[in-house]
Amino acid sequence: MGTATVLVVDDEKKIRDLVRSYLENEGYAVFVAETGERALEAFGRVRPDLIVLDLMLPDISGEEVARAVRELSPVPIIMLTARASEDDRVAGLRLGADDYLVKPFSPRELVARVAAVLRRSADTAVDGAGALHFAGGRLAIDRDAREVRLDDVPLALTRSEFDLLFALASHPGRVFSRFELVTKVQGYDYEGYERTIDVHVKNLRKKLGEDPREPTFVVTVTGVGYRFGMKADA
Repeated sequence: MGTATVLVVDDEKKIRDLVRSYLENEGYAVFVAETGERALEAFGRVRPDLIVLDLMLPDISGEEVARAVRELSPVPIIMLTARASEDDRVAGLRLGADDYLVKPFSPRELVARVAAVLRRSADTAVDGAGALHFAGGRLAIDRDAREVRLDDVPLALTRSEFDLLFALASHPGRVFSRFELVTKVQGYDYEGYERTIDVHVKNLRKKLGEDPREPTFVVTVTGVGYRFGMKADA
């Protein structure tokens, strides 16, 4: 992934310099910003392939930066925070984060997660599958274009949401455990974060316009995980 561009946003110079050094040693092009305002300016200027975003910024909060970015782009976001509670992690994921690291963190682990997220984003070829169609064509999932359309209206999905939906829709009726889906979406054993799948499912259902009590696309299998509830159009 040596040609990828990463934007690192953190108000602590020590962390910015450390992360930049490790990423540049792996061949990434790295830009840095110390405030939310400068992060948004840099995002518009360099159009990074991935953002490493601290949530505790001195001006605009990281949450606000993430919301602003999500209105414009599905670019992957890895969030950094000193807040370690599960609720904080879930809140970050609800904003559209693709991954989450709690401070203090290992720079080597961050580099590994950057590589994993970018690898998932770049992997557009899956068993020769093209577009999948469901519900008489109402729902179309195009892996090559990484696009989902419902009633011919494109849905703004994050990369993690798209990967989760495609994993389920590629095998209609098959039940996936949360652990299997975490591995497929995160690209590795994401220890302790299986609840993140529930957050992604909640976001997906909202964007698909589903009634969470009676979903037709992403169906809960109690005590196990999830399955895709419709067969592909012939």
